[in-house]
Formats: sequence, C-alpha cells, structure tokens
Amino acid sequence: MLWLMFGWRIAVIYIICGLIVAVIGGTILGRLKLEHLVEDYVYQITSAQCSCNADNQKISWKDRIDQSIAYTKQVFARVWLWVIIGIAVGAAMHGYAPAGFLSRYAGPDNPLAVPLAVIIGVPLYSNAAGMIPVVKELVRTGMAMGTALAFMMAVTALSLPEAIILKQVLKPKLLAAYFGIVALAIVCIGYLFNLMIIL
Repeated sequence: MLWLMFGWRIAVIYIICGLIVAVIGGTILGRLKLEHLVEDYVYQITSAQCSCNADNQKISWKDRIDQSIAYTKQVFARVWLWVIIGIAVGAAMHGYAPAGFLSRYAGPDNPLAVPLAVIIGVPLYSNAAGMIPVVKELVRTGMAMGTALAFMMAVTALSLPEAIILKQVLKPKLLAAYFGIVALAIVCIGYLFNLMIIL
C-alpha cells in the first residue's frame, strides 16, 4: 500500500528504516543485560520445560505436543485478561488520528515536529494498513514525509494496547527502556528521512 501511494523509493526506505529500528533497538537492549527485568514466571515456565529433558533423553513428538499445550495454557491463563483489555483499548482508539492537530503543530516549520508526532502517536492504536491513508492525508495537508512516517511507526510499534499486553511479561523498567529506545530510534529515523527527502 505504501508503494502504491508514495512510490517504491519511500516504501523501500520505510522497510529499511523499520529493520534498522529493530536491529538497533534489539542490540541496545541486549547489551544492557536487562534479562532480570523479565517477569519471573517466564523463566519458571522455561525451567520447568528444560527439567523434563535434564537427562538428555530423546523427547517424543507426543511429549513435545503435550509440553507445548501445557506451556500455552500457562501463558494464556496469565495474560488473557490483559490481551482483551489491550484489544478493547485499541478498538476504542482505532482510526482516531487528529490530522488537523498534527498538521498544525507537527508541520514542516516546527523543528520538534518529529518527536511531537511520536508522542502523539503512542496513545493511538492502528495497524500499518490502517495508518497509510492517514499518512497520505497528513502529507497532503503539509506534514513532512519523515514526520508522517515517524507518526505511523509510533502508532504501530509503540501503542498503548501493546504496552498493556507487554506489561504482563516485562517489568516496568524494561518496558520503559524498550519504549524509550524504540521511540528515540523512530525520532532519529524521522529526521533522517526528512533530510533525505530534502536532499
């Protein structure tokens, strides 16, 4: 859809930027050694699974399937309510993007337009396909392409419903680190994208 609306160059740069955010964010989080900030039950489930094969015996397919079902039930029992809450919040916010407000305050004349677009995008929720028409409208009303794409990345990668769900697996410090690193990477890519379009 991005290719059809803005051309192959924009689509390819957007995909590359998304991969860069994922790689840089993952690398930074990995180097920070924040494994202790994952909820304890995640490691308990893993430990329970590993202990089944502690003596290096070959596990049959039936045992693997049984362990997978048991693991899925444990995770589901722990997070199902939060997934529903996250989906409900996302459904309530779906499609809400204040285009007029964004164009006014995050326009090309504002040097802080990219971080402002990211901040506005975080509480909203939509998937990338739902955001592309919004991005087209934002660009049509004068927003810089990099700012509009940063807004789209924030809405799809840093949504409030996602935070509600991730909170069940990640402790608050790790969740904040994840959101902070990804938000910073998106802001940098938004500025870089705007610069590339100008040049």
